[in-house]
Amino acid sequence: MPEDDLQALPGVGPATADKLIEAGFKSYQSLAVASPGDLGNTADIGESTAADVINGAREAADVGGFETGAAVLERREEIGKLSWQIDEVDDLLDGGLETQSITEVYGEFGSGKSQVTHQMSVNVQLSKENGGLDGGTIFVDSEDTFRPERIDDMVRGLDDEILADELERREIEGTPDDEEAMEALVNDFLDHIHVAKAFNANHQILLAEKANELASEHEDTDWPIRLLCVDSLTAHFRAEYVGRGELAERQQKLNKHLHELDKVGNLYNVAVLVTNQVAANPDSYFGDPTQPIGGHILGHKSTFRIYLRKSKGDKRIVRLVDAPNLADGEAVMRVQDGGLKPE
Repeated sequence: MPEDDLQALPGVGPATADKLIEAGFKSYQSLAVASPGDLGNTADIGESTAADVINGAREAADVGGFETGAAVLERREEIGKLSWQIDEVDDLLDGGLETQSITEVYGEFGSGKSQVTHQMSVNVQLSKENGGLDGGTIFVDSEDTFRPERIDDMVRGLDDEILADELERREIEGTPDDEEAMEALVNDFLDHIHVAKAFNANHQILLAEKANELASEHEDTDWPIRLLCVDSLTAHFRAEYVGRGELAERQQKLNKHLHELDKVGNLYNVAVLVTNQVAANPDSYFGDPTQPIGGHILGHKSTFRIYLRKSKGDKRIVRLVDAPNLADGEAVMRVQDGGLKPE
């Protein structure tokens, strides 16, 4: 898709258009959802001029107005569903992870949160016929959890029929029993996972903005970005903003970060998957005493909230806590050498 002519917007000349494109604003739609403050700082223009640019982009992109419920339903048909490759969990989520939504997975250490991000980074690359989205992954790693060796395990753990399909689709000669072919397949899966390590909260926020640029660069390629993982979302914020005195600033930054992630999801039809830590609630006398970090801001911004809980051995309970159109419920999966498997 060709880039929109930004110079056709009010207040945008050649120099300003170059600054906007360099900052990742390559279309009317990306400008239409920007705020005057952010746009003013990025393009070095006043907020009044930035507001005019945004209003012009909204008119050109035909966004910001009302539409019928039927039109919303038609637009929602573009939303993809990313399968977990576990029927019980997919049934719970009505098909899997949704694109254009934020799915939060929280639980205590060892519950399998990072296993989910790794498995989804593999599954998203599968063909749509096999439950994938024919796309790549952006993986923001804040806790040094990403392991290419685990991707290797999970690729090899796919069903033989899916492996045969992937070898043929990626034009790799050989069968799932051929070690040389499997090594080439694993490397090809890894080539479509873009990993960046976040060293602190501000760097993590910057990486979300860079994710927007990367998704834009890959939009019209054979491997568009279809999954954005942040593992974990809250670790740096929790460590750097300690005490009630810094709670307001932490929540403001977390809110901005979530909106940036949401923008990537909506602009480029990406499924956003974030993991979250939990804290013990000493006031809880009954039931599970753990609660997710991030407060109401994260609770309201997450479209789907999933709680992972340890069970016997390699079993994990997947509990759907909140969803706009689905009933609460639970499913069971196993975390094994070959990845996430049904019970």
